Amino acid sequence: MDLRLPRLRRPRPRRALAAAAAVVVLAGAGTWTAVASDDAPEVRRADRVMATGDGVRIDTSFFTAGPEGRRPAVLLGHGFGGSKEDVRAQAEDLARDGYAVLTWSARGFGRSTGKIGLNDPEGEVADVSRLVDWLAARPEVRLDKDGDPRVGMAGNSYGGAIALLGAGYDDRIDAVAPAITYFDLAEALFPDGVFKKLWAGAFVTSGGGCARFEPELCAMYERVAESGVPDARARALLEARSPAAVADRIDVPTLLMQGQTDSLFPLGQADAAARAIRANGAPVGVDWLAGGHDGGDPETGRLHERVRAWFDRYLKGDESADTGPAFRVTRTGGVDSTDGQAQLRGASADAYPGLHSGTRTVELTGREQRFANPAGANPPAVSALPGIGGSGGLSQLSSLGIGVSLDFPGQHARFESAPVTRDLRVTGSPAVTVRVRSTSDDAVLFAKVYDVGPDGRQQVLPSQLVTPVRVEGARAGKDVELTLPAVDHEVREGHRLRLVLASTDLAYASPAAPATYTVSLKSGLTVPTAPGVTTAAAPLPAWVVWLPVAGAVTALALLLTGRRRTAAPAPDPDLADVPLQITGLSKRYARSADRYAVRDLSFRVDKGQVLGLLGPNGAGKTTTLRMLMGLIKPDDGEIRVFGHAVRPGAPVLSRVGAFVEGAGFLPHLSGRENLELYWAATGRPPEDAHLDEALEIAGLGDALARAVRTYSQGMRQRLAIAQAMLGLPDLLILDEPTNGLDPPQIREMREVMIRYAAAGRTVIVSSHLLAEVEQSCTHLVVMDRGRLVQAGPVHDIIGSGDTLLVGTVTPVEEPLAEKVAALPGVESAVRTDEGLLVRLGADGTAPRLIAELVRLEVPVTSVGPHRRLEDAFLTLIGGSA
Repeated sequence: MDLRLPRLRRPRPRRALAAAAAVVVLAGAGTWTAVASDDAPEVRRADRVMATGDGVRIDTSFFTAGPEGRRPAVLLGHGFGGSKEDVRAQAEDLARDGYAVLTWSARGFGRSTGKIGLNDPEGEVADVSRLVDWLAARPEVRLDKDGDPRVGMAGNSYGGAIALLGAGYDDRIDAVAPAITYFDLAEALFPDGVFKKLWAGAFVTSGGGCARFEPELCAMYERVAESGVPDARARALLEARSPAAVADRIDVPTLLMQGQTDSLFPLGQADAAARAIRANGAPVGVDWLAGGHDGGDPETGRLHERVRAWFDRYLKGDESADTGPAFRVTRTGGVDSTDGQAQLRGASADAYPGLHSGTRTVELTGREQRFANPAGANPPAVSALPGIGGSGGLSQLSSLGIGVSLDFPGQHARFESAPVTRDLRVTGSPAVTVRVRSTSDDAVLFAKVYDVGPDGRQQVLPSQLVTPVRVEGARAGKDVELTLPAVDHEVREGHRLRLVLASTDLAYASPAAPATYTVSLKSGLTVPTAPGVTTAAAPLPAWVVWLPVAGAVTALALLLTGRRRTAAPAPDPDLADVPLQITGLSKRYARSADRYAVRDLSFRVDKGQVLGLLGPNGAGKTTTLRMLMGLIKPDDGEIRVFGHAVRPGAPVLSRVGAFVEGAGFLPHLSGRENLELYWAATGRPPEDAHLDEALEIAGLGDALARAVRTYSQGMRQRLAIAQAMLGLPDLLILDEPTNGLDPPQIREMREVMIRYAAAGRTVIVSSHLLAEVEQSCTHLVVMDRGRLVQAGPVHDIIGSGDTLLVGTVTPVEEPLAEKVAALPGVESAVRTDEGLLVRLGADGTAPRLIAELVRLEVPVTSVGPHRRLEDAFLTLIGGSA
């Protein structure tokens, strides 16, 4: 088989249009729609389908705004598993900024047909040139010359790679801005000859299964997944679909935005791209953002602004456009107590420092060590967990100083530094040389550097990243130079660096045959510090001036009055058995002195209750739950759980379990394995998990042994609830646990909640499904506009109040309902399927209402208090839901 990279002919302007006429057909004239905006010009959108000539149809959307006339164009690609709709908002913003924007769904995604080719030069890359052909013929698009539009490309992940490939294959691309993407897909999925099995499996799963891919890609995946070892043919196949294959031809201004929390496409991918493109003489900007494929903050707004500025400079020719520094890195600086989010700040340099700038050597100590590669490579160590992203990603926890990785005794070697004598900022890739010997011919090791706290117990793996390495010919012993993952991480004074070499890792394929590895140090740890990267100093705020004076006055007042402030209120013994007591709770909106998300809220929850927290959007339910979970601090009032005041990180929160978003699970592991892995990551003893009890309550049965990818949505929700129930917390908080479930699944979830509370524990559930709350909850708290409206047992709230349900023989017409609403003593009258829902005023009575209904000849069959929670809810909140 000829494995050389197939090359597309670079379109020449005049021939491009002829080629387009031969192979590109737009289905119909397209569908035009307008997107309205209060302050910006109206966006016009045209949807069309392009036929490529090889039987594939590509779904596209074209966006313009503002007056007629020619303008630069932007091709905007989407991420893997998505479609053109994922980038619609950015396309509309760019259109309002004066660009003609074309989005499309890549082959095999959205409404486009064809097989997924992982950016095959003869498939997806050829489609890009056809899209450029089409743009060249549009009257809205500025031309550099006949057949050559002024056009840039941008996109995340899969869409970022096609932008780089487009620039390499088609000379008409003028600027690119790819984000969190790959330069060499073979190296990304087969780093140093080790198979990144979980991410590869996630690729196939999110693509819809192996059969959705080009046959040679499917065969390659199945071959490597079965053997666990990538072969030369597999590498060649992925290299041919990588921007690295055309690195010498990418010579346009390039903005590379790469994620620090990304075990799929780590920072080294952007570094390789930056070096190659700069060597071609093109301007390059590098931006390390706080997010990535493993979670964290994607910084969407900031990056979109930077992309726009990049295109303003290099497509519009606006020399005044601020494209930002040559290098920028986002750094995490603790947690904002108001919203629980990581605080971000930027550091920058006038030149990209690369991954090995300003190195210093940190000496490590440790004798020669032997450890095992267990049979079947099981149990595996844990670093990053692909599929658990978003704000709960392990890498995000790592950035906040929470250690969540796991290395098993007897399966790793470790070498440690002395405590650092001053803060050490690591920016780039550390390196070390070790000697490896194995009882097998080859060894596979996973290298990582931990930040170890002064007590020796807290250890953090920056960004949860590891370096896999395959050592061939290890039986005789071999010196190996290890380049650790690139990170930006500050090691505090008094902390130590710990180099760990493990024999297994959950995310990768390790040899199944047992072996013994022997490892010793051959050098110190070389650490890059990038001294040219600095954080801009913030201006001194006004409080710097008046704070000392105010502090002195406050100190004097406290001295005179003898008052003391304590770090936390003492436990209240009278509430020791009360799961939750909220008193006078208030939380103002950020930067507002008089607007409240929650105001003066008080209620109590007792053991064995299933409490429903109800209220319309904006009622303050989510804010209340976040304060209850210690994620944000109240402005006034207090929350006590079993008598202890709740604060961020309060020990009593270990008695609280929470399900606030759909949990992420590893699709290739069973339900039980996912839960065991989650509990192991908490660092708590296995026996404290009460796994079997939680699983019995969740009622998943035999499904626990199956891979999570086979689960229905209802089963995934129950598994997520089981995860929240691990450790059998005394107070369980569930936020919209029935989202996305069908009626049978909702009924199953109801039974789970009831079973959990039956043992004397307590459940708080926030839900918008009122009929379900009525059946599953024993008590209710109804909120509106941040305040408590009513609290009590469900039957009391449903059966109380001043609203009557008037049954009628035939439906009541609107004019008659309006007459009833206008009666003395009646606040409102709403038509229902059964008749009328009448809310009485302060001077209204049921006998008087009945007399008036008879006078108006309303065909009454019954009058009584309403019995539906929905009616009670609408009555309590005045119909504002």
